[in-house]
Amino acid sequence: MAACLKSVTDFVGLTEKYVPENRTVFVGNKPPPVEDEAYIPQDFPDNTVVSSKYTALNFFPKNLFEQFRRIANFYFLCVAVLQLAIDTPVSPWTSILPLIFVVGVSMIKQGYEDWLRHKADNEVNKRATLVVRDGVIEKIKSKDVRVGDIVKVQNNDEIPCDMVCISSVREDGDCHVTTANLDGETNLKIFRSLPDTAILQTEESLNSLTAVVECQQPILDLYKFVGRMTLYQNTDVPNQSTPTRKPLTAENVLLRGCRLKNTEYVYGCAVYTGEETKMGLNSKTKGQKFSCIETVMNYYLLFMLGVLIFEVSICTGLKYFYNSRGYVPFSWYFYEVAKPDYEISFLGVMEDFLSFLVLYNYIIPISLYVTIEMQKFLGSMFIGYDIEMYDEKTNERAVANTSDLNEELGQVEYMFTDKTGTLTENEMKFRQCSINGVKYVEVKGQLQPQKEGEAEDEFDKEQFLLTMALCHTVHVHKEAGSSNGVENGTVGETPMLQYEASSPDEKALVEAASQYGTTFLGGTQEYLEVKHKGQTLRYQILNILEFDPTRKCMSIILKSPTGENLLLCKGAESSLLRKSVSGKKGETDQHVSDYAMEGLRTLCFGQRKLSDDTYAGMEEKLRLAATALDDREEKLSEAYDMIEQELHLLGATGVEDRLQDQVAETMEALREAGIKIWVLTGDKQETAVNISHSCGHFKDGVVELLLVKQDVETSCVQTLRRLKEQMKLEPQKRYALVVDGPSLALTMKLYQIEFRDLCLDCEAVLCCRMSPFQKAQVVKLVKESPSKPSTMAIGDGANDVSMIQEAHLGLGIMGKEGRQAVRCSDYAFSRFKFLLRILLVHGQWYYHRIGITVQYFFYKNFAFITAQFYFAFFSEMSQQPMFDSMYLTLFNITFCALPILLFGIFEQNLPAEMLLKNPKLYKENQRNSYFKMWKNCYWVLLGIYQSIVFFFGAMLLLKDDVPLMSNMKNYGLWSFGTLVTTGCVLVVNFKLCIEICNWDGFQIGGMIIQLLGYPVQVALFSGLIWHDIFPISLFASTGLYWVFFEAHNSWTVWFWILGVIVACFLPDYIFKTYCYYYYPSRAVVVRRNDDDACMSCIRWHRRHSSRLENSSDADMTHSNANLETISNTPDTQQQHTTSAANLIWEESSNKTSYHNPSVVMEDGLPLTTYKRTSSSQKANNNTD
Repeated sequence: MAACLKSVTDFVGLTEKYVPENRTVFVGNKPPPVEDEAYIPQDFPDNTVVSSKYTALNFFPKNLFEQFRRIANFYFLCVAVLQLAIDTPVSPWTSILPLIFVVGVSMIKQGYEDWLRHKADNEVNKRATLVVRDGVIEKIKSKDVRVGDIVKVQNNDEIPCDMVCISSVREDGDCHVTTANLDGETNLKIFRSLPDTAILQTEESLNSLTAVVECQQPILDLYKFVGRMTLYQNTDVPNQSTPTRKPLTAENVLLRGCRLKNTEYVYGCAVYTGEETKMGLNSKTKGQKFSCIETVMNYYLLFMLGVLIFEVSICTGLKYFYNSRGYVPFSWYFYEVAKPDYEISFLGVMEDFLSFLVLYNYIIPISLYVTIEMQKFLGSMFIGYDIEMYDEKTNERAVANTSDLNEELGQVEYMFTDKTGTLTENEMKFRQCSINGVKYVEVKGQLQPQKEGEAEDEFDKEQFLLTMALCHTVHVHKEAGSSNGVENGTVGETPMLQYEASSPDEKALVEAASQYGTTFLGGTQEYLEVKHKGQTLRYQILNILEFDPTRKCMSIILKSPTGENLLLCKGAESSLLRKSVSGKKGETDQHVSDYAMEGLRTLCFGQRKLSDDTYAGMEEKLRLAATALDDREEKLSEAYDMIEQELHLLGATGVEDRLQDQVAETMEALREAGIKIWVLTGDKQETAVNISHSCGHFKDGVVELLLVKQDVETSCVQTLRRLKEQMKLEPQKRYALVVDGPSLALTMKLYQIEFRDLCLDCEAVLCCRMSPFQKAQVVKLVKESPSKPSTMAIGDGANDVSMIQEAHLGLGIMGKEGRQAVRCSDYAFSRFKFLLRILLVHGQWYYHRIGITVQYFFYKNFAFITAQFYFAFFSEMSQQPMFDSMYLTLFNITFCALPILLFGIFEQNLPAEMLLKNPKLYKENQRNSYFKMWKNCYWVLLGIYQSIVFFFGAMLLLKDDVPLMSNMKNYGLWSFGTLVTTGCVLVVNFKLCIEICNWDGFQIGGMIIQLLGYPVQVALFSGLIWHDIFPISLFASTGLYWVFFEAHNSWTVWFWILGVIVACFLPDYIFKTYCYYYYPSRAVVVRRNDDDACMSCIRWHRRHSSRLENSSDADMTHSNANLETISNTPDTQQQHTTSAANLIWEESSNKTSYHNPSVVMEDGLPLTTYKRTSSSQKANNNTD
């Protein structure tokens, strides 16, 4: 009974299962022979892949729960329940049908997407997989793989689970895989088996293996694995076997989703299966980001609810005020049974309050959310379709990883960018080096001292080149039939060695060493080979101390061919100079600074010879740290710091990483757009400053403020105050701040506010020697400043992921440092210059679309339902509806739905070329400008005004029961409501026509369908008695039968509709005309002057058409040449008629003035000339 109860509580999740910190996996599911070791049994999931959200059983309840978590949907659900619970003035179907439509559309979309996921999951789960059990190969389904199984994967097959590599077809146990499904990288990567298991290449030998894998529980990080393998020998004698522990790292683990390449087969032990694989963990939804529009929509909904409660309270109070008059209950037209309804009671008041609430609830636009969701989803596809953001070199298109932040692209105020691979090409080229205090450059393919006659130490140079060729993690691919040669090298005539490296710096250095006579030939897990002076030298690998951004260096311990133990180290000068005890430190430091001033990336190299006893102590410390399961990284870091000491400094290198195309132009345009740019990099200060100047981040004439090398609290605060005081004394100057990592750490800890204020006052900020955590800190600092600006981070590497996720908007560059940044970003593309198009074009389009959509939805609902509020004053607050239930039901979901949906997908307020030529237009969108208070009030007041015109215009039309029909019959209540509905539907759709700037085929077709669809729908409903077909309460009343035809069967009504349209748009037209001429926005001025230029060109062609037709081909050629010459000369680049929107803006006293273009005749051709004048010149300039 107790066991049964425990099973039930475990199933429903009432008890928390104990999960040990580490897991133990028996290789081949064979327990070890040692009996005195205790292992905690664990339950592991099977290998079933589940990427779907729903099942057949939970789809409806789970999806409905998610749908009704939205405030608007939950609100309408409550209203529908109210209508079913009380005696309401309108049919409950008026709320139920729109709710079903909105929820149904979302449910169908999400259900279809989930069905596709189920289909993909089934293909993966049923894929044939080979496992080794009892020394025999068995073929099973992928979902049946269990933790501990030995899995065989063949060439070009996908890895079915996360597994520790045991052996491969190769003797050294290496294999090649692609990780494109995980991180998007298409290059081959090498994974390794342990040397102890690499010899087990058959099923029979694997059956004799007895081993235990101990590793950490599953984590998200794709590039981290902490574990160890314990191997047992002499297993035939219990408790007499000798265990051997070997460390396991990420290079020993093949991850699910990888694909085996150029390797016939590989064996591995499954350690993570199903949802616990790294791919499964990373497939889960990352943290949600919200755009500024969503916040505004929530405020709007609260405002509308406030208006609704106000109207309902007014009507409820006035109802009882009217009913309190003494004669009302005794009037002849009241039945005796109705008199108790006029007695005031709490239940009665609540019922009346809720009835009015139901009657006016249509002021909340129920279809707003589903419309915006469809607009965002479909609109985000255009980023990938934009051919202007396609990179032919890499064959990469832009990618939208989310559609929730489209409009945020038009709101950016601060941009944080990485340098290497983002601003630069990340294609490294060796340029210079310093060896033992002497500068070397390349002269005719040889490394020579920079100064002629300077002493050259051949031994130092050889040691330096050997260190360059050996201290790295580069892999070599040899072409078949070759024994020598190197790509980009000088050994052999045919390039036959191809270097692959995770870091472009390492590849550039190895290639440079090869070019100068020391060629890296490759190696295995146990040794490295180089060709030096015609001899092949083999170095035994003892240990590799991997690079990490905290140490800023990496090392390798080798045994030379002569038997010496060598520690080779390379890294940043800030790390190696501190660890060096000999060598030309001062000269090397100066040379590193010189290289940095030239914009080169620098690395220093050091060496240390180790005695056997010294190395034995180091190796023991490394072994203990490498095999530790708890705090392995901390223990390894301590061991590395202990080993990397007492170095002899060999020299330094300078590697060039050139800027990408159009980086400077992009920086300048973004600055004009009002975006402040911060560069966050791990490079040396001098290198970073040089790049900032060359890319235009630091403008000419800017004053550089330095907050660097601060390690004392008092000195730091004094520097901060001094820099702040300097800016106050000379506020007219432009300032740029340079800060390094150590100084930033101190200021963020003690003087965060002072530092933030100093940064925000600067034109540009450069942060160098930054760690990934510090990058995220800086973004968060600005993000949480009092003004709450919109932030964007862009980068290309794993060290940029933290800031990309921290910013409001994260952009990834498809570079050469992997795809971690791309996977974690919201939008990604391949070149920095595409930033202009995605922000200035797509960002402005998206924001304009969504801004108008939200305003329009609330406007049209105000225009429609407010008339019902007026009608209550003419019906003694009797809760009598003036609209038929069908009108209330269809107004939001069909009468006005299609044009605004297409508007949010295809609208373009300005052409792309015009937006790119005028970056200052971007400023108008910042700070959520479409939702300023006066704009919100204007849309709401316009809706209220038009509702007054609809209602009182119809009252005036039908005043004194004037008969308008040919049979002299009078219009009734439903005719009155029909006329108001017709006027409202036409006006709100025509209002959208006014807002549309880009009339393409989709928007024209959508508007025609909408305007023709309204009469068709109403005529269809009004022309039949639907209750005979569908006997539901929605069709219970036949009061609307034939009303639509009778109500519109009069010329007077059609003239009234025309008058209503004119009256509704007259104030809007006056307001827009006044703004157009007296307070034009930048977009209006740009568009207007572009139109003026086009009209000038048309008029010129009309005047000279006969001359052009009669001119000879030679004259035409000459004329075209003149036009081309005029258009391309520097003085007239911006005078061409097609670029007529390039205006000069003068902003003073918060007012914007512009100079009208003057059309002049030059060589018989019209050119729109824009004169650039200063304020002092303007008064005396008579030409503009």
